[in-house]
Amino acid sequence: SVYSPTTTLTYDTLRFGEFEDFPETTEPVWILGNEYSALTEKEEILSDVTSRLWFTYRKSFPPIGGTGPTSDTGWGCMLRCGQMILGQALMCRHLGRDWRWVRGQKQRQEYISILNAFIDKKDSYYSIHQIAQMGVGEGKPIGQWYGPNTVAQVLKKLAVFDTWSRLVVHVAMDNTVVIEEIKRLCMPWLDKAEVFGEPERVGELNGCLEGACALSEEEVALWKPLVLLIPLRLGLSDINGAYIETLKKCFMLPQSLGVIGGKPNSAHYFIGYVGGELIYLDPHTTQTAVEPCEHGQFPDDTYHCQHPPCRMHICELDPSIAVGFFCRTEDEFDDWCMRIRRVYNLPMFELVDSQPSHLVGVDAINLTPDFSDSERLERFFDSEDEEFEILSL
Repeated sequence: SVYSPTTTLTYDTLRFGEFEDFPETTEPVWILGNEYSALTEKEEILSDVTSRLWFTYRKSFPPIGGTGPTSDTGWGCMLRCGQMILGQALMCRHLGRDWRWVRGQKQRQEYISILNAFIDKKDSYYSIHQIAQMGVGEGKPIGQWYGPNTVAQVLKKLAVFDTWSRLVVHVAMDNTVVIEEIKRLCMPWLDKAEVFGEPERVGELNGCLEGACALSEEEVALWKPLVLLIPLRLGLSDINGAYIETLKKCFMLPQSLGVIGGKPNSAHYFIGYVGGELIYLDPHTTQTAVEPCEHGQFPDDTYHCQHPPCRMHICELDPSIAVGFFCRTEDEFDDWCMRIRRVYNLPMFELVDSQPSHLVGVDAINLTPDFSDSERLERFFDSEDEEFEILSL
């Protein structure tokens, strides 16, 4: 379904409007690593989709930067998709993949804290205010459209301030995921101790760490949860058909966070597939900004999409995307690496143990002082930054 930027839909319209029911098919339905039957598990499918955080355009929120826009209608769809993929990571981090939202249920504190991180006000970690203002440093004025790569870079910077979740957001560039680099980021004590070993070696490392840093035993032992975002371009103007089956497999992995991207001129958050169709959440609905109630409780119905999920044929996908994965532990990351190496017949990206000598790293990119991060990365990535926004009709 396609909406103009000024469309405002009521919740009854969304639930009972012109949405095709989910198809009757023997093809498996995959939603972020979970497999369902469209014939016997439609309620489970809808429950899973409804439990994802749905971030849409909002209006009547405090001005961005104090004097900026009070609505992101017409320009914020990729920013909202970025919120959705990161929101899914926080849900997995604090509530678990199998947590389900039920309308009117008593809200858990972790859930309230997650929503608080995204609510449309200036002091929320991942609010539209923070993303838009951080984007200025990436060469994107407030109100300008983002591509998947740019929003991934902004989320990486904002996650540093989220001390509650302690996420490592890593953006893998040049179609390459370097295992050693990720383990250094998620276990920073490895660098400090100059030892490459397992977290269980805390006792052995105590001597190395004593007096050298102030890390506690818990900090030494723990892996910081990983959000891995991989910007990709799977074709020139259209998606290369050779990558379609490989892209589908991303939704089958238990670590899947889905894909941000879209069809030309319209950004979506893709959470699964059935047959040749992608299943997605659409941010192109304008809703009024929500204020938390007393004690931080939320009127949260508008943060969950309660109609049958939107679908589009995978061939309509714009080739510029970012694929996301979440690994809460080192074992989950090792399992992800194993699955990538064994399952993919035609990899969309390269997985390597250590930095290849031919690969230009981010540090090398940053030696260029005259461009913003997004400009450097776009030059390095062959300018992925398409304009993702629905056009006026």
